[in-house]
Parts: sequence; structure tokens; C-alpha cells
Amino acid sequence: MRLLILAAHPDDAEISIGGTMLTHAEKGDEVYLLNFTNGEPTPNGTVETRLREAAEADRILKLQKRIVMDLPNRYLQDTIENREAVAEHIRDIRPDIMLVQTQLDQHPDHIAASQLGTAARFYAKLTKTQMKGEPFYPPKILYYFTSHFKTEPVPSFVLPVTQNVFDRKVKAVEAYQSQFLHKNRDIPEFLHIMNKRYGARINSPYGEPFYTPELLGIKGLEYIV
Repeated sequence: MRLLILAAHPDDAEISIGGTMLTHAEKGDEVYLLNFTNGEPTPNGTVETRLREAAEADRILKLQKRIVMDLPNRYLQDTIENREAVAEHIRDIRPDIMLVQTQLDQHPDHIAASQLGTAARFYAKLTKTQMKGEPFYPPKILYYFTSHFKTEPVPSFVLPVTQNVFDRKVKAVEAYQSQFLHKNRDIPEFLHIMNKRYGARINSPYGEPFYTPELLGIKGLEYIV
């Protein structure tokens, strides 16, 4: 299976679904990550630093490939031009499942990333267009949570994460030292609390929540945890 994760910034997806990414990579699935921006400027980072940190996170999570676009951090927009640029990457990767940030957020870039990713999925199938690549419509789109709101989202389902995978997810997030060394130093504790809470609901050490507006089928009752 081929997964494509879309995220506004480096570290967004790692924080939210790093366990899912690593779990599937270790199953032999191809996991691709598309960042719309390089995440800079930030108070303590540089472009070079963020890319170096992202490369270390890629190594830990065993990603097939990360693509970093040059759309503007803090000013990300869902425009026709950006939809086509993202759609070309979708056509190139041709994922079985796309994973996109939800719109349940306060961060304008995250909201725009959700709208942009959703629209680009549709644009990727268009014919009679100047976009590069052959038309392709990813069969499934799922949404993950990166909310800055002080609220607990209500997911459609939760994927289990083992202790070993969770520990490596934390290491991948900690690779972004420029973002968490001087601030948010309690990020490992935050991840433990949040992922433990969702894992407890499905009898797993940890869990990561997802939302889908579409019905999902299962292959059998043995897949229910």
C-alpha cells in the first residue's frame, strides 16, 4: 500500500500520526510525506536546520520520501495555483490513501492545508488540463488532528500504536530540537497523555485518532480491536 501524508509544516504529521507512519513503514508500505512549507521563519529555527531535523525524523520513521514545497509559511492559501501544484505530486505518487489535516484548528496554515489537500485530491483527477502527470483520484482520504483549540476531538476511529513504535515516534518529534528545545519541552509528556488516552479506548498501549466524512468498510470482525 502507498500512503501520502500532507502537512502544512515539518513536524505536524510526526506529532499527530508518527506512530501510524512508522507502523505502516515497518509493514512494508510506502509512506510519503508532503510538506507544503518548510516551516520557517520560526523564533529559533532556520531553513537549513529544519530540513536537517526533518531528515532525522524521516530516518527514524522510515519514510519512503519527504517532499518540501516552497509555499509560504504563515501565509499558506488554498488557491487554484497551489491546488494544481499539489495535484501534480498526487499524480506522481498515486497513493492508495491520503492523510490530511482536519479543519478543526485555530492555526490558519493548518486550516488552509486541510482545504488545499482536499481540493488537490479532486484536481488530481481532472482531464484536459495543463497539469503534469496522468489523472489520478486517490481512493480514500482520511483526516488527522493537529488542533490548537483547547478541545478534545471526536474521531471516527483510532489506530493502535505499540510501546516500541510510540517511543520511536517521540524520538522523531524530538529531532526537531529547534522547535522544542527552548519551548514546549514537555512535548513527550503531552504525546504520552494524548496517545495513551486514545489507546486506552481500544485496549492498546497508545493510539492515534482519525476522522473521515465517508463510510469505511472492514474486511471482517477480527479487525475490530
